Amino acid sequence: MADSTESRSASISRKTNETSISVSVKIDGTGASRISTGVGFFDHMLEQLSRHSLIDMDIEAKGDLHIDDHHTVEDTGIAIGQALSKALGDRRGITRYASLDLAMDETMTKAAVDISGRPFLVWNVNFSSPKIGTFDTELVREFFQALSQHGGITLHVMNHYGANNHHIAETCFKAVARVLRTACEIDPRQQSRVPSTKGMLV
Repeated sequence: MADSTESRSASISRKTNETSISVSVKIDGTGASRISTGVGFFDHMLEQLSRHSLIDMDIEAKGDLHIDDHHTVEDTGIAIGQALSKALGDRRGITRYASLDLAMDETMTKAAVDISGRPFLVWNVNFSSPKIGTFDTELVREFFQALSQHGGITLHVMNHYGANNHHIAETCFKAVARVLRTACEIDPRQQSRVPSTKGMLV
């Protein structure tokens, strides 16, 4: 169950030999965030995820950045997914589905989500460079894989077109943020029901 059925908030702490991460989320928030992972570009993307989903996020991660950013990015995705799943509880009343094409300058990316309890990622995004600054572009997929797997979310992300790799990555985070916002919202016509004919989302 969520920490509070009214606030739909939750906190997760995760500590391994590679990372130490704490995440708090409030689904019915304003998009306020306090984020520190030690990876500047990743912090910027997580700020977009919070701001455009209107999910308040407090994220602190310390990882083995002397090796690379991989463990920090992946484990942060795991912790956010776990926190979202905990905050949603039995997912009663949620809209569940959402889909969106998001444009940013020359780039357009589509995201579709089913908060189904069944994790699955379909990823059709290609980058023309292995790096955005010092950030490995392959880690964008790793983050969303971890988020979907541990959040119990079916997530499809497709980049239609784009030339700037920063824009491609940013549209992925913003598009996913927007579909999460819609799918997590309470549907006033079924706010007391789990949105499944099975009576549960799993």
